[in-house]
Amino acid sequence: MIVKLAAPVALSLALAACMTPATDVPSLEGTSWRFTSIDGAAPVSPITSLQFGERLNANVGCNGMSGPWSMDEGHLTAGPLISTRKFCEGRMEQEAAVSALLSANPVVDLSGDTLTLTASGHSAKLARQP
Repeated sequence: MIVKLAAPVALSLALAACMTPATDVPSLEGTSWRFTSIDGAAPVSPITSLQFGERLNANVGCNGMSGPWSMDEGHLTAGPLISTRKFCEGRMEQEAAVSALLSANPVVDLSGDTLTLTASGHSAKLARQP
Protein backbone atom coordinates (compact mmCIF):
# COMPACT_ATOMS: atom_id res chain seq x y z
CA MET A 1 0.00 0.00 0.00
CA ILE A 2 2.83 2.42 0.83
CA VAL A 3 4.47 1.77 -2.55
CA LYS A 4 1.19 2.58 -4.36
CA LEU A 5 0.98 5.95 -2.56
CA ALA A 6 4.66 6.81 -2.95
CA ALA A 7 4.64 6.67 -6.76
CA PRO A 8 1.97 9.38 -7.29
CA VAL A 9 3.60 11.62 -4.68
CA ALA A 10 7.02 11.25 -6.30
CA LEU A 11 5.54 11.96 -9.74
CA SER A 12 3.79 15.09 -8.43
CA LEU A 13 7.01 16.38 -6.87
CA ALA A 14 8.97 15.71 -10.04
CA LEU A 15 6.42 17.58 -12.18
CA ALA A 16 6.37 20.52 -9.75
CA ALA A 17 10.17 20.74 -9.87
CA CYS A 18 10.05 20.94 -13.67
CA MET A 19 7.54 23.78 -13.55
CA THR A 20 9.37 25.89 -10.95
CA PRO A 21 11.96 28.31 -12.40
CA ALA A 22 15.44 27.95 -10.91
CA THR A 23 15.87 31.70 -10.41
CA ASP A 24 14.13 34.95 -11.21
CA VAL A 25 15.78 36.05 -14.44
CA PRO A 26 14.96 39.55 -15.64
CA SER A 27 13.46 39.86 -19.10
CA LEU A 28 15.58 42.15 -21.25
CA GLU A 29 14.03 41.26 -24.62
CA GLY A 30 12.95 44.41 -26.46
CA THR A 31 14.53 46.86 -24.00
CA SER A 32 16.88 49.79 -24.69
CA TRP A 33 19.37 51.29 -22.24
CA ARG A 34 21.81 54.21 -21.94
CA PHE A 35 25.14 53.80 -20.12
CA THR A 36 25.34 56.06 -17.05
CA SER A 37 28.54 54.59 -15.58
CA ILE A 38 31.36 52.42 -16.97
CA ASP A 39 33.79 51.08 -14.38
CA GLY A 40 32.64 53.82 -11.98
CA ALA A 41 33.20 56.72 -14.41
CA ALA A 42 30.69 58.69 -16.45
CA PRO A 43 30.67 57.76 -20.14
CA VAL A 44 33.04 59.94 -22.16
CA SER A 45 30.41 60.21 -24.91
CA PRO A 46 26.87 61.49 -24.37
CA ILE A 47 25.69 59.01 -27.03
CA THR A 48 25.68 55.47 -25.62
CA SER A 49 23.30 52.57 -25.96
CA LEU A 50 22.67 48.91 -25.20
CA GLN A 51 19.71 47.25 -26.91
CA PHE A 52 18.33 43.75 -26.46
CA GLY A 53 16.44 42.67 -29.56
CA GLU A 54 16.93 39.71 -31.81
CA ARG A 55 20.62 40.62 -31.37
CA LEU A 56 22.42 42.59 -28.68
CA ASN A 57 23.62 45.98 -29.97
CA ALA A 58 25.95 48.24 -28.00
CA ASN A 59 27.66 51.55 -28.64
CA VAL A 60 29.77 53.65 -26.28
CA GLY A 61 30.04 56.61 -28.66
CA CYS A 62 32.33 55.26 -31.37
CA ASN A 63 32.15 51.69 -32.66
CA GLY A 64 29.04 49.56 -32.75
CA MET A 65 29.11 46.06 -31.25
CA SER A 66 26.59 43.36 -32.06
CA GLY A 67 26.04 39.67 -31.46
CA PRO A 68 23.71 36.96 -30.26
CA TRP A 69 22.68 36.99 -26.61
CA SER A 70 20.78 34.96 -24.04
CA MET A 71 20.10 34.91 -20.31
CA ASP A 72 21.04 31.97 -18.10
CA GLU A 73 20.42 31.99 -14.34
CA GLY A 74 20.96 35.73 -13.96
CA HIS A 75 23.97 35.92 -16.28
CA LEU A 76 24.06 37.54 -19.69
CA THR A 77 25.75 35.48 -22.38
CA ALA A 78 26.71 37.60 -25.37
CA GLY A 79 28.76 36.82 -28.39
CA PRO A 80 30.69 36.31 -30.28
CA LEU A 81 30.49 40.07 -30.72
CA ILE A 82 31.36 41.77 -33.97
CA SER A 83 32.44 45.40 -34.02
CA THR A 84 33.31 48.21 -36.36
CA ARG A 85 36.95 49.27 -36.04
CA LYS A 86 37.13 53.07 -36.11
CA PHE A 87 39.60 54.95 -33.92
CA CYS A 88 37.95 57.52 -31.67
CA GLU A 89 40.24 59.65 -29.52
CA GLY A 90 39.46 59.33 -25.81
CA ARG A 91 36.72 56.71 -26.18
CA MET A 92 38.62 53.50 -26.82
CA GLU A 93 39.32 52.61 -23.16
CA GLN A 94 35.63 52.60 -22.18
CA GLU A 95 34.73 50.79 -25.37
CA ALA A 96 37.25 48.05 -24.58
CA ALA A 97 35.87 47.80 -21.02
CA VAL A 98 32.30 47.38 -22.28
CA SER A 99 33.38 44.79 -24.84
CA ALA A 100 35.25 42.81 -22.15
CA LEU A 101 32.28 43.11 -19.77
CA LEU A 102 29.72 41.89 -22.31
CA SER A 103 31.96 39.00 -23.36
CA ALA A 104 32.52 37.81 -19.76
CA ASN A 105 28.97 36.56 -18.96
CA PRO A 106 28.15 39.42 -16.57
CA VAL A 107 25.77 39.12 -13.66
CA VAL A 108 22.59 41.05 -14.43
CA ASP A 109 20.86 43.11 -11.74
CA LEU A 110 17.65 44.79 -12.84
CA SER A 111 16.11 47.17 -10.32
CA GLY A 112 13.31 49.33 -11.69
CA ASP A 113 14.75 51.39 -14.54
CA THR A 114 18.38 50.67 -13.59
CA LEU A 115 20.36 47.81 -15.08
CA THR A 116 23.74 46.84 -13.59
CA LEU A 117 26.16 44.46 -15.30
CA THR A 118 29.18 43.12 -13.39
CA ALA A 119 31.94 40.68 -14.41
CA SER A 120 35.71 40.19 -14.60
CA GLY A 121 36.72 43.47 -12.97
CA HIS A 122 34.32 45.57 -15.05
CA SER A 123 30.91 47.01 -14.31
CA ALA A 124 28.34 49.21 -15.98
CA LYS A 125 25.18 50.96 -14.84
CA LEU A 126 22.52 51.77 -17.39
CA ALA A 127 19.23 53.67 -17.42
CA ARG A 128 16.19 52.36 -19.28
CA GLN A 129 15.24 54.26 -22.41
CA PRO A 130 11.66 54.60 -23.67
